[in-house]
Amino acid sequence: MVDQSAVGRTFTPVIARVEPGRLRFFLDTLGETNPLYRDGAAAPVPPTYLFCLEMMDAAEPFEFLTALGIDLARVLHGEQRFDYHAPVVIGDTLTFRPRVTSVTEKKGGAMTLIVVETAVTNQAGIHVADTSRTIVVRNARPS
Repeated sequence: MVDQSAVGRTFTPVIARVEPGRLRFFLDTLGETNPLYRDGAAAPVPPTYLFCLEMMDAAEPFEFLTALGIDLARVLHGEQRFDYHAPVVIGDTLTFRPRVTSVTEKKGGAMTLIVVETAVTNQAGIHVADTSRTIVVRNARPS
């Protein structure tokens, strides 16, 4: 079971390029037709694209689960949040730096909520976004 010792733990940074073809595929998959996201190089990426991009370009997409000894079969998606500080557009090269910021037991230890926050910077070193995801881990019941 993950405990407070995981708070502050960092994971391998992920470097990803915002490519037009991959972004177009993402938009088409979602059925997103808003022209704002399709207006060439100046178009901002949709908010949720950062999670997708980080996972696609990570050498080990579930590194944090392995590092914390969490069985993927016990994981549920809790919530996610995006805080943008500057636009992210086609052609940007982003660096994602994830870290555990919170571990909380719930339901008498039946589940653990783990918050992983990720700072995102672009090729110029500008802090463009922060993402946050809450992972719910269903803990094994004691025998």
